Amino acid sequence: MITSIQGILAESGLLRAVIELDGFGYEVNIPVTTAERLPPVGSTVRLHTLVIYREDSQTLYGFATAEDRDFFRLMIENVTGIGPKMALSIMSRLSLPLLQGAIRAGDISTLSKCPGIGKKTAERLVIELKSRVGQVGAASPSFAAEGSLPPAGRQGHDGGLDQEGPRLGRGLPG
Repeated sequence: MITSIQGILAESGLLRAVIELDGFGYEVNIPVTTAERLPPVGSTVRLHTLVIYREDSQTLYGFATAEDRDFFRLMIENVTGIGPKMALSIMSRLSLPLLQGAIRAGDISTLSKCPGIGKKTAERLVIELKSRVGQVGAASPSFAAEGSLPPAGRQGHDGGLDQEGPRLGRGLPG
C-alpha cells in the first residue's frame, strides 16, 4: 500500500493534485480542505495517501494529515452507501474536527448539507461511526483529538504550513 507521497507539486486544483516524483506525475484526488493547504505549484509537497484498487481502476487519494486519511478510510470501509467519491465530497465540505463533532453530536442537519448526503445517509454516518469517533486505537491514534488540525491557511515562509501544522512543502518529518 502507498501510505504517502512526496515530490514536486506540478498541478493543483480543488479536487486534484499532480505530484511529480522521479519523472512520473501521480494524479492524487484530494478534498478541498487539503487543496486549500497545498503550497504553491513547484514546491515540495507530502501527502498521506490511500490507494483504492478496483477491477477497472487504481485511484490515489491524498490528505494533509494521516488523521484525515484514516477517517476517509473509516467512512468508506464502515458506512453502507459511502464510497470514495462521496467520502471525498464530505471531507471537502467539513474539516475533520467539524465532521467528527457532527457525528458525535448526531447533528444530521450539518451532515446532510454535504453534497450528495441526504437525511438517511447522514443518519447512517452517525449510527455506524458514532461509537468509533473519539475511540483511540492503533489505526486511528488521534481521532479523539478535537483540535488535531491547525487552522487552515497558516503559511510558513517557504509556502508550506508552519511548524505546528503538517509538513507540506518541507522535507521528511524529523
